[in-house]
Amino acid sequence: MNLTEQKNMVGKRSRIGACVASCKKLLTQIDKTKNAIFAEFREAVQTHEHLLHLALNEAEALAWQTEYPHLVFPVLATEKAHALASWHERQRGINSGMAA
Repeated sequence: MNLTEQKNMVGKRSRIGACVASCKKLLTQIDKTKNAIFAEFREAVQTHEHLLHLALNEAEALAWQTEYPHLVFPVLATEKAHALASWHERQRGINSGMAA
């Protein structure tokens, strides 16, 4: 291997390392956002925490299908969490109406 090839290999490894670091940072950012949204809506959905986990996972999967998952995920996850909280509130109203 000549000097030029060695320099190209070093440059390639450096770019790969930068890509891996960027991906790890993006994954960490999305995970922190997911945890924050879960904490915010946990009380609103009470006994349906598993549904909140599913909604957030679905939002993440959909976000990864876009070019900008770090921008799409927070908005989509919040919308899904709001929808779940609204559903939970309607269910409580229905159940309390039936008990009366």
